[in-house]
This record gives sequence, structure tokens and C-alpha cells, in this order.
Amino acid sequence: MADQDITLLAQTNFRNDSVKFGMKEDDRRRHTYVLGKTGMGKTNLLESMIIQDIQAGRGVAVVDPHGELVEGILKYIPNDRINDVIYFNPADYDFPIAFNVLEQVSAEYRHLVASGLLGVFQKIWADSWGPRLEYVLNNAILALLEYPGSTLLGVMKMLVDKEYRKKVVAKITDPVVKSFWIDEYSKYPDRFQTEAIAPIQNKVGRFLSSSMMRNIVGQVKSAIDIREIMDGKKILLLNLSKGRIGEDNSALLGAMMVTKMQLAAMSRVDIPEEERNDFYLYVDEFQNFATDSFANILSEARKYRLNIIIAHQYIEQLGDIVRAAVFGNVGTIITFRIGAEDADFLVKEFTPRFDETDLVNLPKFNIYLKLMIDGVSSEPFSASTFKASDISNQPEDLDTDVLIDKIIKVTRERYATQRTVIEEKIIRWSGVNDEKPEPKKDNKFRKPNNFKNNNDSRQNNLNKVNCSSCAKETFVSFVPDGKRPVYCKDCLNKVKEQKNTPPPRIDISDKVNNMKSISLKDALNDDETVDFKNNKKVVKEDPKTLDSGNIVNFK
Repeated sequence: MADQDITLLAQTNFRNDSVKFGMKEDDRRRHTYVLGKTGMGKTNLLESMIIQDIQAGRGVAVVDPHGELVEGILKYIPNDRINDVIYFNPADYDFPIAFNVLEQVSAEYRHLVASGLLGVFQKIWADSWGPRLEYVLNNAILALLEYPGSTLLGVMKMLVDKEYRKKVVAKITDPVVKSFWIDEYSKYPDRFQTEAIAPIQNKVGRFLSSSMMRNIVGQVKSAIDIREIMDGKKILLLNLSKGRIGEDNSALLGAMMVTKMQLAAMSRVDIPEEERNDFYLYVDEFQNFATDSFANILSEARKYRLNIIIAHQYIEQLGDIVRAAVFGNVGTIITFRIGAEDADFLVKEFTPRFDETDLVNLPKFNIYLKLMIDGVSSEPFSASTFKASDISNQPEDLDTDVLIDKIIKVTRERYATQRTVIEEKIIRWSGVNDEKPEPKKDNKFRKPNNFKNNNDSRQNNLNKVNCSSCAKETFVSFVPDGKRPVYCKDCLNKVKEQKNTPPPRIDISDKVNNMKSISLKDALNDDETVDFKNNKKVVKEDPKTLDSGNIVNFK
């Protein structure tokens, strides 16, 4: 076995007997699980493993919700691998990289994409998640997966735009999904439909209202091909720093990317297993992306040569399904110092060599592990991890700032698109700038034509619109919303006069003098009979008149 086929992990430290050891390529296909409190050395271990993979020419993807791991790795990229790097950084606001999770998904895998998206949405909004929300959102995603050129932006449009929905439904081949939109959703009463889509608009709309997210997931053609990255042994570094892009955005992008990697790995069924290049997926703080569908990845990834290394801080972060999948599928278990509750759970894996006290008192950068060796799990033993600088073969005098700038420049040139170009395309798709026909001159209210910002210094900060009543051009100091009428000065005065004019009163004196009583039906009250002849009761303080809008029945 050549040294390049072994990834160094650490060196033993039992009775000062230091022996370097690592993992063979085949053993890494059974996945690796790393657990430990914050600050104990997990990131350092992952960094040293990733650097070795990159230096050995292997394909690597790193999902980092903090950003520090990925930013540290950039310093160790060899010159001959710079062109293999794709640095996906959503915080690079002016140069977004397109990533469309709905793009070209085969029919047999559409349910995986839908369940993956629903899983992360449910994880983020666990407290307010409901069956109706899930039902409608699932059908929206499944419908868009069949519609060419769709993106996540289509979810909102599918719910409220009848014309767009009609186009999408025409392309649906799944009879169950099609029946939902034709026989069920379209027949919802307006009030029920509003109640059904409001939670989706509130939650999904929150993501899409961010221009940063919209410019990434709203592009039709993805700039990165995960299958090509895997087969071509490229390096995908995902800087999903929560502090820069937000916790929910980080979780959504990470979960979507992991789902896409699962689909890309499964699509490798079209080539023989021995011809599939090993690809290493590192997921730090993976509880952020650990939906129930992640369990399927752990159980199925090995045969597709997707080798997973996951790390996080404590077991309670995992749901029951994911926890069972982790401990049922990973081959190598590595633990740094952990808490007492985790020690009670994990001691079953390390007994009798180590007990709970050992697990909660480990020094920094020290580990206990059960190592997969030729397909068999070893007895637990202790070790000390390496520093990333000890593993790297980078020259000591290398200017890392120049290296990082070069990597970012290459990624921008090959995979990114300028923000202004993307925003223009999204605006055209959304129809915001669609031209409206000239208004007819009648007395009906109408939406104003698209307003134009007037650059004349005399009309500074005003917007030019057409009056909703007379269609005359006028200027207003606010931005019209297209829903409420906008008037010129003359029409506005007329409207105010109409509002200030008291409603007409109806003279019924001739009738009242000859009638014993009348029946008064108010718009808000039940029928009421009022006796004028005998009791002289007063209606609206005047027995001879009634307000406009009342109905009077004479008896």
C-alpha cells in the first residue's frame, strides 16, 4: 500500500510510544464521525485531513457553517490545484454563483429533492410547522421540478399567479400532483387559499426576499455541476458563515448542496463501481444540515464512492433517525473531550478500555478512537492529532494573501456572474417591468402606469404617474403600489368633496302621516317596526327622514 493511499490522522501516545497512523482509502469509504466540545481540536483534525486529500489530488467538498475552516484551507492550496478550486462564498455579494437545486432532476429522484428541501424547512421552523403547510409546499416543489427553467422563486409565483400556475400545471405528468392543483387548490375558497399560503409566503418568502439568496437560487442554470466536480476530482469549498449570511440561509444552502451531492453520487450508477473516483465530503457542525433524509446518504453513499466525514459538538443536536443512522453506518468514531451526557451514551462504544471519566477529561488535541482497519473496527485507543502546518508541504515564504486573492479571482471568472446582470434577469422573469397599455379616459379607478423617476431638478424626488381618474400625467412624492388609486390635484379635490358631502336623506313625511308604523331594516340590524302615530318614537332624531341605505316597508 503506497503512502499516498493512507491519510494520516494522529500519532499514538500510550506510555509515550508515539507511532503515526492513518486510514486506508477503502476504510474511509465507511465514513468517519468526529465528536467533541468546541475548542477541543475538531477543526484542526478536519483541516489536516482535507489538506492531505487536496495535496494527493483527490476530489473534496467542504461544508463549513462558520467559515474559519474553509478560510484556513485556502492557505494550503497547491499552485497546481488552484484551477480545481471552486470557492462558493455567498457573502461575495457582487459575484454570486448560481445554484439551482430544481435544475434537471430525473423523475426517480424528484422526491429526494422535495423531501430534502422540506426537511430543512421543517428543521428551521420546527415550532410553527404544520401538515397543511407541508402538503401545499411539497406539491409546489414537485410541480416545479417538472417545469423546465424553474427555480425556488417559482414557489411564491406558483401560489399566487394564476397564469404562471396554468403554464406549470400543463407540464406536470405526475397525476397526483396534477390533481392537487386542478381539482383541489384551484377550488379553494379565497379565504381558505389565503390561509393555506400565508405561512409559506411568510417562511419561504423570507429567504427569497434576501437579494443575496435570490441571486444564488434564482438563476435557472447552475454555475457548478456537482457530478462533474465529483468525477473530475475538483475542490468545492462552501463558506456558509452564519455571521455573514445568517443562520437560516446557511442551513438552507448547506442542506440543498448536500442533497445535490447525494443525487450526483447516485447518478454514478451509469459507470462501473471500480471506475468511480472517490470523493470526500466534509461537513462541519453537520447538525445544521442533518435532516432525516441525511440518514439515506450515510446508508447509500459508500457504493457510489461518496466518502463522508462529519463533525459536531454533542449528540443531543441530532434527531433520533439521524443518530441511529450515524452510529449504525460510520466505520471510524473519533471523540475529543465531551460532556457527561454524551459520555454516558458513547461509553458503550469505548468500554472497557475507557470509561465516562476518561471521555470527559481528555486534554486539548487528544482523542480516543475506534479505527476501521481493513473493514474491521479496532479496539479503542488514544492518540494526539497533528497540526495542519505539520501536514502541509507549502513553502514557508509563500505569500498566502496573494494565493487567496488568486483563488477568488479564478472562481469569479469561471463560475460567478455580476450581481447587476442577475438582478436584471430576475426582474424580467418576475414581470415587474412589463409594459402596461395606455389607460382609457373614463371615470373608473385603475392602476397607474409604471412610474418613472423624474430627473428634472424642478421635480426632484417626485415620481411621474397617470391619474387613476382622468389619466392626466402628474407627479407624486411617494412610490405607487399599483393597488390603490393615484389622483392628480383636480381629481383629488373632487374626491375629497365627495367624501365630505353628507349622504342624502329621504323625505317620507307624506307616508308617515298616514301610516300606523313602518318597518326599518338597517344594514347592520334586524327588521324593526317603529310606531309613529301613537308612541311618537324617533328614528335617527327625525321621524320624517331616514338615512340613505335604509330600507323602509310601509304597512
